[in-house]
Amino acid sequence: MGNVLVGVTGWGDHDVLYPAGTRPGDKLSLYAGHFPTVEVDATFYAIQPKKNVEAWIDQTPEHFRFVVKAHQSMTGHKRQGQGERSTAHVFKAFRESIQPLVETNKLGMVLFQFPPWVDFQEKYTTYIRKCRQFFGEWPLAVEFRHKSWFASENRQVTLDFLQREGIIHVVCDEPQMGDGCVPIVPVVTVRDKSLVRFHGRNRAGWQNTGQPNWRKVRYHYRYSREELNEWALRIQDIASQAEEVIVLFNNNSQGDAVPNARELIDIMGLRYDSLAPRQMEWF
Repeated sequence: MGNVLVGVTGWGDHDVLYPAGTRPGDKLSLYAGHFPTVEVDATFYAIQPKKNVEAWIDQTPEHFRFVVKAHQSMTGHKRQGQGERSTAHVFKAFRESIQPLVETNKLGMVLFQFPPWVDFQEKYTTYIRKCRQFFGEWPLAVEFRHKSWFASENRQVTLDFLQREGIIHVVCDEPQMGDGCVPIVPVVTVRDKSLVRFHGRNRAGWQNTGQPNWRKVRYHYRYSREELNEWALRIQDIASQAEEVIVLFNNNSQGDAVPNARELIDIMGLRYDSLAPRQMEWF
């Protein structure tokens, strides 16, 4: 199971990983002693200067993998005041900013997480196809948030589309309520890579985005060992079909991501020999 890489989303908020008083600039190198992969959320909010990306490279081991979230204007989250020309500029700036990850083979994939209002429509598949063309051979992953993509009449059409375009289907675990969710669809669409993301199962918090405290509750969920055991079997099956599987825990509203990631690593008997040296004793 050496092809399964488990990590969490971001590295700044997981206090359990760091000694008290750790400076923000030192956290990534310490994080890389615990996990072999991470999701970068900062790129969703702003195009990162190249110097930031180069610093990430310097602070992580040779085989570390970054899953980089596409900028919000590239996925339709930023719906107003974003003209075609400025969107094109963002695409180009985004690609240039993370180019060093490609050159050092540390780019796990670019993650396009689309908002719930992006439903099963031809205009969206056309847009996704253009995104695929823009990034060429770069590994590209798509996560949908509207259940219409995997409704019984659309499920195979969606998966066939992703496979045909060479796009990684993101397998999600998230609360099942309303239209703004997708079911668990453990299917590999690209042979060399797969991505699994855990968002928790907090039904009450999932649709609480209009409240001021939604970030503290939306992803507040601790997976039980029984639930992780079920997922270990799914991931083993996915790993038999994909050359590399990245698993990310996003259930960190109340600090549950790291404990769950560690528990899954234990359940699956995973061992990583290429972690940063500072924290190798954790294993």
